[in-house]
Amino acid sequence: MRAIWKGAVSFGLVNVPVRVFAATQEHDIRFHQVHRADGGRIKMKRVCQVCGEEVPWDQLAKGYEAADGRQVMLEDEDFAGLPLTSSREIDVLEFVPADQVDPMLFDKSYYLEPEARTIKPYVLLREALVKTDRMAVVKLAMRQRETLAVLRVRDDVIVLQTMLWPDEIRAADFDVLGEDVEIRDAELTMAMSLIESLAADFVPDSFEDAYATAVAALVDSKLAGTPLPEVAPEEAPSAEVVDLLTALQRSVDAAKKARGEQPSATADDAAGESADRGKAAPAKKTAAKKTAAKKATRKSA
Repeated sequence: MRAIWKGAVSFGLVNVPVRVFAATQEHDIRFHQVHRADGGRIKMKRVCQVCGEEVPWDQLAKGYEAADGRQVMLEDEDFAGLPLTSSREIDVLEFVPADQVDPMLFDKSYYLEPEARTIKPYVLLREALVKTDRMAVVKLAMRQRETLAVLRVRDDVIVLQTMLWPDEIRAADFDVLGEDVEIRDAELTMAMSLIESLAADFVPDSFEDAYATAVAALVDSKLAGTPLPEVAPEEAPSAEVVDLLTALQRSVDAAKKARGEQPSATADDAAGESADRGKAAPAKKTAAKKTAAKKATRKSA
């Protein structure tokens, strides 16, 4: 890996020189736009909408259009006076409990590698974070902007996790969630049973991006001139579900079957119980009517 940034973690009077490496990478296959007739790459031109001329890079400026339609142009000189630190410092602002940081704020991950001569303060910071179960909230200047981030520990390495600013998180405002919904005890119990039947320790390596694998196989077959790989048809969905409780029961049974366990109750039993509950009341009324009819017959006799 190649370092993308060099600086130092600063907390109190302690400085830890580090190199920053990207911790993640995309595995998507990237495609180019080409001319179908001859395979030539398509180039995008920067054309001015006013004069219709192609604009070279040295004549480009940053423009911002306000809501009322007014536009301003900004040059590099305009940005030079902004309060953005140019120092190579990861400044620790505070140490916070790890469970107080909402994962929604997390953005990109970077590994911090210490210099050999300063390994001790690096290890000291790492162990202190682990022992206190805290994250260090930091600020740094990266890619021409001020960035909020946290330092956390993963596999004995300090990770710099950049974060979104709070106002970059949209509010979840859905009126439908404000409606009253009645959840029966049986439904909640069955939902909890389904969760337990699918419970497992999280092992990321056990999951695979099937679509990316299929795309790679498709590209390889095109390059080799061999027949395209066959795609296995998806299984047809199960029969229509009577109600939510039945759907949960069948889901639990399917999960247990996948693990080689014996289902505790069949989906048909659940469906039957659900149907019987709906018929129970009318059955009692019918019985009551028959009893009343018999009494009336006796009196007339």
